[in-house]
Amino acid sequence: MDILRINNATIVNDNTVHPPADILIRNGRIAAIGRISSRQHPAPTREIDATGRLLLPGLIDDQVHFREPGQSHKASIATESRAAIAGGVTSYMDMPNNIPPATTHALLEAKHTAAAQTSSANYAFYLGATHDNLAEIKRADPRTTCGIKVFMGSSTGNMLVDDPAVLEKIFAESPLLIATHCEHTPTIQANEARARQRYGDTVPASEHPRIRSAEACLKSTRLALEIARRHNTRLHILHITTAPETALLASPDTRPNKRITAEACVHHLWFSDADYARLGNQIKCNPAIKTTADRDAIRDAIRNDTIDTIATDHAPHTWTEKQSPSYFQAPSGLPLVQHSLPILLDLWKDGIFDLATIVRKTSHAVADLFHIRDRGYIREGFHADLVLVNPDATATVTRDNIHYQCHWSPLEGHTFRTRVEMTLVNGQIVYENGTFPPRPPSGQRLVFDS
Repeated sequence: MDILRINNATIVNDNTVHPPADILIRNGRIAAIGRISSRQHPAPTREIDATGRLLLPGLIDDQVHFREPGQSHKASIATESRAAIAGGVTSYMDMPNNIPPATTHALLEAKHTAAAQTSSANYAFYLGATHDNLAEIKRADPRTTCGIKVFMGSSTGNMLVDDPAVLEKIFAESPLLIATHCEHTPTIQANEARARQRYGDTVPASEHPRIRSAEACLKSTRLALEIARRHNTRLHILHITTAPETALLASPDTRPNKRITAEACVHHLWFSDADYARLGNQIKCNPAIKTTADRDAIRDAIRNDTIDTIATDHAPHTWTEKQSPSYFQAPSGLPLVQHSLPILLDLWKDGIFDLATIVRKTSHAVADLFHIRDRGYIREGFHADLVLVNPDATATVTRDNIHYQCHWSPLEGHTFRTRVEMTLVNGQIVYENGTFPPRPPSGQRLVFDS
């Protein structure tokens, strides 16, 4: 029997920063919290002194692209889940735009089989929507599948679902949550044509937020909201990037029963369009990083609970691919899952978010919105998915400590003002002070209460 005891930790949980307390972990679950008497419980296999440390529930990232299957030169479930736990992310939900795309239950189960063998973090996978797989969508089991992903823009081939009649059917008949990427493709195409007319073959990366414009996001988000309200769909709008979208989401009919929820991503909370001059295509992503005013509106929407969750949209590409001199050839997406918690804790240090908000948006709310069983909180009986943070240490991002398979980050050279010291997944120490203890991957398939 594995018994672990963490002593004197400052626990951030249930909207409170609690006084230092102890946590006892037995057989992968939290057995006791508080001042724990050794007379009441068996002796621990190991004790950890967490004096001066923050203990948080592990982050649950509801949007990642781990590139498996089909793009192993960029990433894999094994590599990116290791990067995740190095940053305190203990569970993730992976997107279906693989090669081949996960648009059938057979392909979805193949991803689960691969993750069971190699994932260091807990895992779930979205079923992808297409123009012609409504039968697969209707068969989706809410207890085993996190959601249906609908690319209403920013995709190619059969995964771009922009036919209003098809969208109506999917929104009306999906048995589980629909997560949308909202951008209006015709608007983007018109913006691309104008950029080519002005710049020819030398369109700069700084044009990205004008090509992937606020108007394109707003049109698509408005459409998703209209269809969802018509059918009372459980809708989760991913990666909000504009101030007008936050205003749409704040309208009264989206709030009472939370049938409609929304996500922000850490790069849209951290960067602004001023950073294109320095980083160029490194921060090219869809939807685009936009203005400082948009970034501030998203931060406000996090604080006032208009936006419900924070994720990464972790989407790695090789350094060579991102260094393409052509704006149109450089792929969109950046690696983030190792650094999302440090980013948010730097924003805490800056007074932008408090600790309770960070935990609520990255753990509690994700578990609640997706009905994840026994995760997302520090509670007795729950799985011991935990992250221990030193709030007074620093950590500089370098090529040597980046764990993404692509081995680069737009944050390289930045010194964070906190440090992730330890991560536990299902009660197992999977990351400790920069190292991964030698043990089999301990991630488990997420289970959902329908």
